[in-house]
Amino acid sequence: MCRLFIHADADLWRTRLKSVRLNGFSTSVRLENLYWRVLEEIAGRDGMSLGQLLARLHGELIETHGDGENFASFLRVCCGRYLMLQLAGEVPRELDRSIRDLDADGILAREARRLSPATRRPQGATASGASLSERPVP
Repeated sequence: MCRLFIHADADLWRTRLKSVRLNGFSTSVRLENLYWRVLEEIAGRDGMSLGQLLARLHGELIETHGDGENFASFLRVCCGRYLMLQLAGEVPRELDRSIRDLDADGILAREARRLSPATRRPQGATASGASLSERPVP
């Protein structure tokens, strides 16, 4: 099992620091290259630059939750959720389909049902072929 991960391209887990302008201030964000690749894909789907995507995510995060503390962790979770939602069939794999045109409310409602305690499998039980997107996040 570990061979699959250990022998992957080491560049994927190397970190890179990027300067970005958030909320009118210059700052920098350090993420692993894998996450930068996913964020670039997300940005490209909606015709945005990486900087534009980060500024938008940060702005909406502050607007919704009042704080952007630990923004790098938030970005990692965004990447993970993006990939999980693709596995669940909620986000099309075709990169020419924009994220902004998706039914966010419907996707969030279906995701909440998938992750709700009522639909979780007993600890240790897995259905054959169950994907990460079907398993609850601890």
